[in-house]
Amino acid sequence: MATRVIPSRILRKIRYNRATTTTATATKPLAATPVFEGTEHKPPSSAASAATIAAPSSVDTDYIPRRTLDLEDTEKLFSSVSTWRLLRSSAVLHATAVGPMVDVGMRVMRSRFVEREGLVKDAVMGAVRETFFEHFCAGEDAAEAGRKIRSLNEAGLRGMLVYGVEDAHDNHGCNRNLNGFLHTVDVSRSLPMSSVSFVIVKITAICPMSLLERISDLLRWQQKDPSFNLPWKRDSLPIFAESSPLYHTQKKPEPLTLEEERDLELATQRLVELCQKCVQANIPLLVDAEHTTVQPAIDYFTYSSAIVHNKDDNPIVFGTIQTYLKDSKERLLLALKAADKMGVPMGFKLVRGAYMSMESKIAESFGFKSPIHDTIEDTHKCFNDCSSFLLEKVADGPGSLVLATHNVESGKLAAAKAHELGMGKVHHKLEFAQLCGMSESLSFGLSNAGFQVSKYLPFGPVDKVMPYLLRRAEENRGLLAASGFDRQLMRKEIGRRLKAAVF
Repeated sequence: MATRVIPSRILRKIRYNRATTTTATATKPLAATPVFEGTEHKPPSSAASAATIAAPSSVDTDYIPRRTLDLEDTEKLFSSVSTWRLLRSSAVLHATAVGPMVDVGMRVMRSRFVEREGLVKDAVMGAVRETFFEHFCAGEDAAEAGRKIRSLNEAGLRGMLVYGVEDAHDNHGCNRNLNGFLHTVDVSRSLPMSSVSFVIVKITAICPMSLLERISDLLRWQQKDPSFNLPWKRDSLPIFAESSPLYHTQKKPEPLTLEEERDLELATQRLVELCQKCVQANIPLLVDAEHTTVQPAIDYFTYSSAIVHNKDDNPIVFGTIQTYLKDSKERLLLALKAADKMGVPMGFKLVRGAYMSMESKIAESFGFKSPIHDTIEDTHKCFNDCSSFLLEKVADGPGSLVLATHNVESGKLAAAKAHELGMGKVHHKLEFAQLCGMSESLSFGLSNAGFQVSKYLPFGPVDKVMPYLLRRAEENRGLLAASGFDRQLMRKEIGRRLKAAVF
């Protein structure tokens, strides 16, 4: 990952006391019941609310006071949030927690009235802009995104910028989207150093979906039959494990046509151009994951790019592992083993996943069991196991890690492990991340505890970003409904401020 500069506001917090010689010891991870990123989570009790976090080992710990992951002190958690923003955020989260309201909103946004220019569309877009768009997005253009990033930076957080576009279906759309992603890198370079942690790319936006499906079919068939030749295939890391689902490809696919090979080369060149721009800007590029229908092709693009661009313990291209998939840990281990053998430092983002319903339906249509873990607890265990393994691996070795979770218990476990390994805010190999507008208390709590934390920030014109937001709303329906933890803490802080104002 790119070299980070410690902001002056962090340095001001470090107290130098040469008379102090004791070092904070790690607290064992809490043995709490895991909570899935789609279930209600109750705030921890006062006694159990803090997992001790010490300063990172790259700064002498003799001089730094002990820090804790405190999710009870709402005054401290929301100290950088204005009362107006707190009220609006609370209202939006309450609205999105009501399933029928989300359904109505999505039907309205997809209705023909919104497609036509006129007063109705203007009214709907205006309402969306001032509520949901304002809450979950960074803005409509580079200037607004820049203001959002600066605001986050002042609050101790960073931003992952994503040009909010949907899937492309032809080369014209892919070229248009590429320009948007390249512009995002330019926007990131114009902002204060280290305020943007990553630029996000969707491979489905720069390579036609139909081609990604074809490539995935061909890769799956080669996994079934290693003698199956793919002349266009570049050096890559393992994409499948023994347990990976291959049912999507029922019969031997035809080779790519000449036109498809030309389209593949165009898609490859788009990603190369974007990677080169990120290398020049020294800003990591994080590749988002999709459903298993096209994920093999996405992993192929990601790994072949990482082999070329990730150098000297400085990953530029990051992949995403969805730990709700049964084969995710095995695939992760295989990819890392191959990368180590090739001397390629890898960066990974760990997420749970967002295509549960879709994956189950696809598997059922072929007569197979879902590729997703059978229980919530299995998904928690997989995420936490992969997190612990990667933290140990990158602490003193090559590679970097992004832990993207809204799950409080996973955050506590990872924070405790990172503390044990001496990883913190000045340790550039670890980043926590949450969606913009979600899990604010966890984001602020981790930042206050001494870790780098980023918010996932889509930006672009409202009408262009709305399809993206609608899809995110569908994918994260359970997460939206389970925002009770944040809502409860926000209510607590609003009540505290009202009392302070009255009395």
